[in-house]
Amino acid sequence: MSMDLNIKALRTNEYRESKIRGEFMVSIRVPGAIFPVNLLPTVQKIAERYGDGTIHMGTRQKIAIPRIKAKDIDSVNKMLQPIIEEIECNICGVDIEDTTKGYPTIGARNITNCIGNVHCVKANVNTVSIARRFEKTIFPNHYHIKISVAGCPNDCVKATFSDFGIIGVSKIDFDYYRCIGCGACVKACKNHATNALAGKNGKAVKEESKCIGCGECVLVCPTSAWTRNPKKFFRVKIGGRTGKKTPRAGKTFLNWVTEEHLHQIVKNIFKFSDYMLEGKPVYLHFGHLIDKAGYNKFKDFVLDGIELNQEALVADRIYWYEDETTADIHLKSNK
Repeated sequence: MSMDLNIKALRTNEYRESKIRGEFMVSIRVPGAIFPVNLLPTVQKIAERYGDGTIHMGTRQKIAIPRIKAKDIDSVNKMLQPIIEEIECNICGVDIEDTTKGYPTIGARNITNCIGNVHCVKANVNTVSIARRFEKTIFPNHYHIKISVAGCPNDCVKATFSDFGIIGVSKIDFDYYRCIGCGACVKACKNHATNALAGKNGKAVKEESKCIGCGECVLVCPTSAWTRNPKKFFRVKIGGRTGKKTPRAGKTFLNWVTEEHLHQIVKNIFKFSDYMLEGKPVYLHFGHLIDKAGYNKFKDFVLDGIELNQEALVADRIYWYEDETTADIHLKSNK
């Protein structure tokens, strides 16, 4: 059977081609990683009617339906309409011109996040609401970027390996008079964090330069001497990536920055990508563009016109460590 398919256009429409010619897997964006159960019957109908009755939970927290035939793509897009309208338009506030034609782009990938403080006792921030707010900032956009949101420095979602990794941190307030010198916080910080605390004269003391704002001390303090400051702050990692071409962990770009500035920075990142790629969106990890431009030029570009909060810290320089996988220079024959 003859097929005249625009694979590039279908990929943009969130359809990934299969090894079987003429079959595709469609992905459903789930920013916030919380999927309304009232929409599950629609997913089931699509999977049973047009797929093989299964779904795949993607690594970027999308729901994927495999074995979609090319001839059925228009019908599947129409069935996706209530899902797109509920999640993208109603929950995230995204403006999509025609929701009957599926997703308008795949460039800015689905934001991933841990469960955050809607459930996790360690989390400093509500990652679900943050991811949903960022969806409106990044989607739809043809330029590639992967964003992950971690609720605390444990970084369960691996924001360190994203183009733009957002990690919730807290300024920890200390009430000297509530401290009974029990040492619980000192032990917790030594075993689970950065050993920033010590006991002195019957009280806990902190080495500020070692504190990463994780909140382990808050969890174990029996008298609430340590508490999270209600103001929300974030650490940002940039340039992390997996893949075949020099995978690496991201480096800290910002610390103690507030969310409002992060939205402005991400918008500037799209402008930076447009500048570096000369107006031609292609699939390329954002970190490669930083490498090409140089960190200082990137920093000047994305912070242009932004006055950061007074607590914020910005990396003066970034030194990358590249994994030597392309040459295997660290491996030797065992013979």
